Amino acid sequence: MEFNPRYTITSKLLDNIKQITKIKTELNNKRFPDTVKMRLEKSAISLSVHSSTSIEGNPLPLTEVKKILKNKPDHIRDSEREVLNYNDALVHLQKLLGKKTTIDNKLVLDIHKRVVADLLPGEKLGSYRSVPVVVNDPRTGETVYLPPDAKDVAPLMSDLFEFVNKNEEGIDSVILAGLFHKQFVIIHPFADGNGRTVRLLTKLLLANMGLDTFNLFSFENYYNKNVTKYFQSVGVFGNYYEIKDDIDFTKWLEYFTDGTIDELLRVSEELKKVGVDPKTTLKDHHQKILKYIEEHGFITDADYSKLTNRAKATRALDFDKLIKLGLIKREGKGRATYYTLK
Repeated sequence: MEFNPRYTITSKLLDNIKQITKIKTELNNKRFPDTVKMRLEKSAISLSVHSSTSIEGNPLPLTEVKKILKNKPDHIRDSEREVLNYNDALVHLQKLLGKKTTIDNKLVLDIHKRVVADLLPGEKLGSYRSVPVVVNDPRTGETVYLPPDAKDVAPLMSDLFEFVNKNEEGIDSVILAGLFHKQFVIIHPFADGNGRTVRLLTKLLLANMGLDTFNLFSFENYYNKNVTKYFQSVGVFGNYYEIKDDIDFTKWLEYFTDGTIDELLRVSEELKKVGVDPKTTLKDHHQKILKYIEEHGFITDADYSKLTNRAKATRALDFDKLIKLGLIKREGKGRATYYTLK
């Protein structure tokens, strides 16, 4: 059952990967205060929670989702529980970012358990399905896909984990995340909660693209803009055993990378807007400090005096501002004082 996905690196897919790399590099070359990042990160979490639950039919608008995440209701309806669960799982996953995390049964079942907590019977929490399932067209109710038999779910998932973990270095991280996402949907390992679970896990894989502002990234938002197109792109039609050898991932990967670009551009626009705040705006002389530290590892007041004609007291204020914004830290004491990136 070895997973060996069929796809072609088309000119569109190649162009998308190049554009993702370009935007990512531009974002990584910019520095923003911690206060700004925290505010935008909070907004991105709300957007991800709303988008991913909305895709599955949750009726709560973004404004309501933000209220629920800010103040947990006393009496929780199922729609609110879905929101709170997704947020819990998302916050848990964000703690894993930057760490070496293996995609395996333990992680997948834990995320699923968090996503469907108090929404499914206990025996269905964090366990693969033991019964057949069908996928119906949400518009007509007609059955459009018959996933693999329950007995094949665990072996197919193991093959998928092996493929992902074996190719972390060999396949572009965005392509790998896209392949994982669609194959997970094809296997349909759970009776319920498949979509929310796979979008969370895909988010973890996308973190490997090396975006410094990844916590501001909400790729679920793109899919929620056109749910019908998302389902048509990620899904397959027919009986799994009759179509499995003919499934081509190319069109999905083109759509998946389109979504990544769309979200990267949204993040870029959001970060441009924060420059209007005089308390957090970095002037040319602040940027000189940061650039010097990036090139040399540290900067002293004597180094800074050679880069600018600002008075000593003013230079001290410049360093203090960058410290308060969480961009640099002070090391040493007295004449041995120097500054490094935080």
